[in-house]
Amino acid sequence: MGAQFKAFRVHQVEGRVVGRLERIGLEDLAAGEVVIRGAWSSINYKDALAATGAGKILRRYPLVAGVDIAGTVETSTDPRFSPGDPVVVVGCGLSETTDGGFTQFARVRGESVTALPSGLDLREAMAIGTAGFTAALALHRMEQNDQRAALGPIAITGATGGVGSIAIDIFSRRGYSVTALTHKENAADYLRALGAAEVRLLSGMDLGKRPLEKALWGGAVDNLGGEVLAWLTRTTVSFGNIACIGLAAGPELVTTVMPFILRGVSLLGINSVETPRELRVAVWQRLGADLKPAQLARIAGREVTLDELPDCFEAYVAGRMTGRTVVRLDA
Repeated sequence: MGAQFKAFRVHQVEGRVVGRLERIGLEDLAAGEVVIRGAWSSINYKDALAATGAGKILRRYPLVAGVDIAGTVETSTDPRFSPGDPVVVVGCGLSETTDGGFTQFARVRGESVTALPSGLDLREAMAIGTAGFTAALALHRMEQNDQRAALGPIAITGATGGVGSIAIDIFSRRGYSVTALTHKENAADYLRALGAAEVRLLSGMDLGKRPLEKALWGGAVDNLGGEVLAWLTRTTVSFGNIACIGLAAGPELVTTVMPFILRGVSLLGINSVETPRELRVAVWQRLGADLKPAQLARIAGREVTLDELPDCFEAYVAGRMTGRTVVRLDA
């Protein structure tokens, strides 16, 4: 394939990060065994940080941005995949160490590619994307560690974001009572429509200072880090699990060992980028089956084209976005 195609590529110019749409060829992309004709991608908070330089995400320049892509195999030297196969790639170093998914054609390592699970089409897979995969991986690992509804409600922070929105949906579908924790005063109707049994405003909430506070949560999914995560460790019931996913409020964690040695609380680190392939495939299979979000149309109702993509990132960095945005690559 010698023709050029559109991609959103990030450069470093005189110490500044500059992202722009440009036309490139396969020879401009990183090496890989599988070439994918892109159909859909999605915008994650991490993508906005990478595209604007607000966070140090890319390890080298230039790179095509975008941590997600879904499409069909164009060519493959990996025997696991054949031309025409519908496939998904999320994480796996895309837009960090290798070229990512904001492109009409991507070239990736075969080990990174997952066959599209039955139960999902390509657009649905990107409505889920890294955010939904991360939420499902959190639920999967928590249940592997004996999380169950009887322990009590699941607290979900960053509730209006992509991870939080899908986490509310899939945890409530699994029979958990979900409490959504948010700073957005006007988000209650949206969060309840996703399945939250309760919505609490974090703004002005007294988080306490004692090594152990009153146990409130059967478990938690945390997108914030910082003092909110520390508070969750102090307020989770005995043998509850906290899935640590993000650091939107800061990377620090100042706590004591008391929740872990006196209540047996487990703090689970969720790394969606380097998930072992066998586990990655298993979680995607569940996302096409028992963990398929019921509210995808509500969560990912926004759709943009590759041409419209550059104007989308600032709102993510500023924290003004709710839910998910899918990117149509073949428009």
